[in-house]
Amino acid sequence: MEGVSWPSEEELDRVRKVVAEMAGRNSKEVRVVVSPYRICPLGAHIDHQGGVVSAVTVNKGILLGFIPSGDSQVLLQSGQFKGEVRFRVDEIQHPRHSALKNDKIITNGSSKSKEECDWGRYARGALYALQSRENHLSQGIIGFINGSEGLDSSGLSSSAATGIAYLLALENANNLTVSPMENIEYDRLIENGYLGLRNGILDQSAILLSSYGCLTFMNCKTKEHKVVRPKLLKNQEADMLKSFKILLALSGLKHALTNNPGYNNRVAECEEAARVLLHASGNDKLEPLLSNVEPEAYEAHKGKLEATLARRAEHYFSENMRVIKGLEAWASGNLEDFGKLITSSGLSSIKNYECGAEPLIQLYEILVRAPGVYGARFSGAGFRGCCIAFVDASRAVEAASFVRDEYYKLQPALASQINPDNAVLICEAGHSARVL
Repeated sequence: MEGVSWPSEEELDRVRKVVAEMAGRNSKEVRVVVSPYRICPLGAHIDHQGGVVSAVTVNKGILLGFIPSGDSQVLLQSGQFKGEVRFRVDEIQHPRHSALKNDKIITNGSSKSKEECDWGRYARGALYALQSRENHLSQGIIGFINGSEGLDSSGLSSSAATGIAYLLALENANNLTVSPMENIEYDRLIENGYLGLRNGILDQSAILLSSYGCLTFMNCKTKEHKVVRPKLLKNQEADMLKSFKILLALSGLKHALTNNPGYNNRVAECEEAARVLLHASGNDKLEPLLSNVEPEAYEAHKGKLEATLARRAEHYFSENMRVIKGLEAWASGNLEDFGKLITSSGLSSIKNYECGAEPLIQLYEILVRAPGVYGARFSGAGFRGCCIAFVDASRAVEAASFVRDEYYKLQPALASQINPDNAVLICEAGHSARVL
């Protein structure tokens, strides 16, 4: 497959060996789901409002090795977390909040501590999503899941990559034919329906629809998507794709998105801004999403928004326009203009969407100053994790060293918690999720 640099044969063999030992089977029988992480160059924080977004996968992510279990049992182990997860595919799964009682997870009559079982929630969520659309599964899996080292709390959509990995494994084991668009909906059910997280469909769309060298574009209101390839001669396109790298600069900040009220508050504020604008323009009956507000109505009535709601709406409408301009820049192979839009997106996330803890803001500012960087912004929701940057390939090593040193000067305590080898990773564009 063109441009493939991940996973390596060594990584695949390691995963296959673990599963073969778990199942007592030959490693040649082991199938592997490759589910990449994604970055969002443009389109930050507007997917939940039905905005237009863009994404690129990278050559890092989740590997899930599995073998059909031969019965309804699911047995899972993880390279990141202790213990094992067991359940049956014929158990009816319920939304996670209704399964939690006194900080215990109740499964099939047994009681296990939340801490011990928590990492298995995405596997149960995948089963919940498939069951909710009346898929009847009879075949469980024996599996081992492992993510790229140091990136499990990085804001690179590791949760969506994990959910998709489990969906693809369960579907493959049960000979279910499911389209990428259906799996986007299934993963949304994992995150929204099962886990109670109020996010959109950007992450799932990028992971399932991406193609190497392309920018994935998604209209989150209409669900229309397209894959934008640079409109260049083949040799020029190859030169462009070789001319940049993607930096992932880790902040050392880690916490679960569902535990931070800030993210859900922002969604509610966007909806309230939409409600005010729709009322002012005589469209009260429409769902209160900013995508239902015409740009002309926003310009005419934005003065009616109080300051906080005005900032949220300004981020939405300006970010929507940056995505459209960014697609044009990408299609023409103009990395300089594309990068400037990314940096503007990052600034709007800070000033208008008001996200990002101080260490992430400092990291963003360092990246913008780094040698050879075209543009930078937060990755993910901006409340944890990392920043991303597009950088001239010939200066990527120099830029990574600069960022690592400058961040340590400002945040020595956080920087010292990160493995120096993983503090600033130099990545390439990736492919979509698939089963090998």
